[in-house]
Amino acid sequence: RRQLKSPAAEAAQFRRRALLGFVLVVLALGGLGGWYYKLQVLDHAGYALQSEANRLKLQPVLPGRGLILDRKGRVLADNVPAYRLDVTPLDAGPPAGWLPALRRIVVLDEADIERLEEAYRSGPRFRTVTMKARVEPEEVARFAVDRWRFPGVELEPYLNRRYPYGPLLAHVIGYVGRVDEDDLKQLGEGGSAFTHVGKTGLERYYDDILRGRIGYEQVETNVEGRALATVGRVPAVAGTDLKLSIDLDLQRAMVAAFGDHDGSAVAVDPRSGEILAMVSLPAYDPNLFVNGISHKDYEALTTNPSRPLFNRNVLGGGPPGSTVKPFIGLAGLDSGLRTPEDRVLSTGEFHIPGQSRGYRDSHAGGHGWTDLRKSIAASVNTYYYKLALDMGIERLAHWMHVYGFGERSGIDLVGENTGIVPSPEWKRQNSREPWYTGETVIAGIGQGFWKATTLQLARATAAVADDGNLRRLHLARARRDGYEAPWRAIPQPPPERISDNPDHLRAVQEGMEMTTQPGGTAFGPMRGTPYRAAGKTGTAQRVSRKGAVSGDPHQLPLALRHQALFIGYAPADDPTIAVAVAVEHGGFGSSTAASIARAIMDAWILGKSPQLAAPASAGETVSFGNVEGRVR
Repeated sequence: RRQLKSPAAEAAQFRRRALLGFVLVVLALGGLGGWYYKLQVLDHAGYALQSEANRLKLQPVLPGRGLILDRKGRVLADNVPAYRLDVTPLDAGPPAGWLPALRRIVVLDEADIERLEEAYRSGPRFRTVTMKARVEPEEVARFAVDRWRFPGVELEPYLNRRYPYGPLLAHVIGYVGRVDEDDLKQLGEGGSAFTHVGKTGLERYYDDILRGRIGYEQVETNVEGRALATVGRVPAVAGTDLKLSIDLDLQRAMVAAFGDHDGSAVAVDPRSGEILAMVSLPAYDPNLFVNGISHKDYEALTTNPSRPLFNRNVLGGGPPGSTVKPFIGLAGLDSGLRTPEDRVLSTGEFHIPGQSRGYRDSHAGGHGWTDLRKSIAASVNTYYYKLALDMGIERLAHWMHVYGFGERSGIDLVGENTGIVPSPEWKRQNSREPWYTGETVIAGIGQGFWKATTLQLARATAAVADDGNLRRLHLARARRDGYEAPWRAIPQPPPERISDNPDHLRAVQEGMEMTTQPGGTAFGPMRGTPYRAAGKTGTAQRVSRKGAVSGDPHQLPLALRHQALFIGYAPADDPTIAVAVAVEHGGFGSSTAASIARAIMDAWILGKSPQLAAPASAGETVSFGNVEGRVR
């Protein structure tokens, strides 16, 4: 039998239990109070910062890319407002849960889907990927209504690069494209917010100043991540504007002069080295590349045998043919081997002493007694066969480098080809065979191992026109660091001298002037000009005249196309333009190239060129979403 406790004992036990409960409650309240103290006092700064981070979102503000204008202020590359569709995989979750619904709102092609799948497959989940680069206004409106259904999917406003004249300046301006992994490495941490960078042309060469500096803004958001207000801002700095030396009217006249021919041409102001117009044909539309070119369009460009993506002026080149004769003639004078009046007998065929093989002149019966001026005007091979043989290949190569051959012109484009000046040293580096005397002879007429670009020919021609001043060729003439800032000229290095003997230069100039007069090889195309021009024709033969190559020349590989060439300047007494033209499969005798050069000179000197209507509206400064800049 259990013994019953007395009332006094039960009361004492109750008091002990109550005291214990009280102590436990006090300890619990003390611990809770200490925890609250830690949260509210000791850790206040850290949690306040996290709270602010949840409430405020730091957003990069992309600058407007700098404008590119021609010498008269016409816009050649501008920015237009657009929206893109961005996805952050970490926030959006698996595409199967939201992509079908999104495709009912926004039109997405297979390339867009592949881009998204690639981002999920191999990219960091936190990195935002652009799924569709250009969203139509109707799609923007539809998405805005249902935006809440797609966390991690955002419509981002931006300024889209536009090239109003399309293919006309493709190989000069180039294009921008979406940033890839290699670009991110170059841009570094501070430039990771950029979506586009220059890929080719001036856009690439001047990318670091054209793209500007990124700004930032603090945006207050709600629990869904939707922006409510901007509470702080560091403005972006718009990119530098560039004014080019290119004249848009002359550029169009140059393209029109080529007609259906492929080739390249450069027009230079010999007094400054400014490039007035420059084309490589065929060209392409750079707008196709801005937001990612389609597979179909890219395949059409890359399978075209004329290679429209290939910049013939910068990356190309070939034997200069007879266009190099004025410079070899000048080398003969300055080296002391010839005087302007020294004569050589042209019988139609030249022989190296002790050899039976003959090297032909353009006329079967020869040209008779020939001095320097006649050798240029009538393009007499024998004069240059003998001169090259007397000079020797090492001395000839030396003088050609003085005139800028085998050297970069300095043009503000990436990847310029240096070309090839024939020499035993070059052959030793590229062949196991020795140098043969016959190779020296044909080097004298611009054949053999020669490789000269149209830029090099234009630069050397401009040097002769400017009484011996070899200048750096350039496209950008001024910059403006801000819309209200003044234009500042881009400094250029002083010219180099190719000859210090004005009499020698004058003899070469007179020979080039005679080329466009009766008896000269360019008289036909230049007949009737109201100004006096100087020039030199040339043909770089790549297939035999007796060969069976026929059909559409545009379908021939570039290696099989001979070139019709012409260099010249005008007016001869006070030159304001120097021109070099190379026409692929342009026919022997170079009349095609000379005719194109005539049209270019007429356009510049006489104003005979089509006028361009401005395709863009007047410029204004705008702020568009998280992008600041000027829109045309």
